[in-house]
Amino acid sequence: MAALPPWLQRQLQRLRRQRAHAVLLEGPPGLGQGQLAWALACSWLCEQPQEAVACGHCASCRAVQARTHPDLFALLPDALALELGWPLDAATQERIERKEIKPSRQIRVEATRAALAFAQTTSARGQGKVVLIQPAERLNAESANALLKTLEEPPPAVRFVLASEAVHEVLPTVRSRCVRHAMAWPTASEGLAWLRRQAAEEGLAAGEDKLQIGWRLGRGRAEEALAWLRLGLDAAAWRSLPARLAAGDWTAIADWPPARQLTLLMLLCHDALALACGAPPQHFDAATLPRTDAARAAALWRALQQARRTVEHPYQAALWSQAWAQRLRKAFDAPPKAAAR
Repeated sequence: MAALPPWLQRQLQRLRRQRAHAVLLEGPPGLGQGQLAWALACSWLCEQPQEAVACGHCASCRAVQARTHPDLFALLPDALALELGWPLDAATQERIERKEIKPSRQIRVEATRAALAFAQTTSARGQGKVVLIQPAERLNAESANALLKTLEEPPPAVRFVLASEAVHEVLPTVRSRCVRHAMAWPTASEGLAWLRRQAAEEGLAAGEDKLQIGWRLGRGRAEEALAWLRLGLDAAAWRSLPARLAAGDWTAIADWPPARQLTLLMLLCHDALALACGAPPQHFDAATLPRTDAARAAALWRALQQARRTVEHPYQAALWSQAWAQRLRKAFDAPPKAAAR
């Protein structure tokens, strides 16, 4: 098992002392909720835990790594389960292979009911049972409601760990049945040291300028900083992006996933709006930002927020990029002159 970063290790030790049957890990994306949830589940099931951390080599840990542990149920959206190599139930797998359905990005109610049935059975290895739910905000209303009774009155020796990057989207009735843990942020020295190690392990050509850009864009969230680092932007390319995007030049980010493109546009819009309102930008240097007025920047921000709800839909990438390039040109062209009186 991969070693946890020090700030996640500290949280794992605190969480291990909790006696709650359900723990909700919450915070913005990039703080390691998913990694901490898996580590906590493994430590609960480990037969030889060491300082609150799973040993990684006992029979239970090996079963978790092989995705075959009989006392762990991972309640995930189909798409995430396939990405993590976690097996789907036979019926869903067959329907996906026959192209009758697409892998869902929501947690299906059928999978939730299977998790509840799993919770009612006896532990196979004697360490209790664990249901891991990630991301918890992907529980649709039907799935969340099906879960409520068991969360409130769980069977003996069954624990739940939920990970969320958007806890406001989790039903209040689910939140109220959990002990809530706000994810801690790493210090700058811890985060940058971890970022250097990850870059070296992944073979990324990351000089100090790229590390600093990634850390700045991650805003203290190490996993988010690593996601930016993987894009390979150096300082010169990053400084040129605002003007190029404002002019409708999409070539530098054409190969990025739409969700990452949208995140970049939101960072640009945030800083442009801040500058228009007299506040300092946070992600770009002020001298590199195209100028606009507050009204147009706010309108662009609202449109970007709306686009976040559908960015994972299978749009035609070229048309999606073309539409946003045109919208940026409109948002950042010279402000209209005031009408003569």
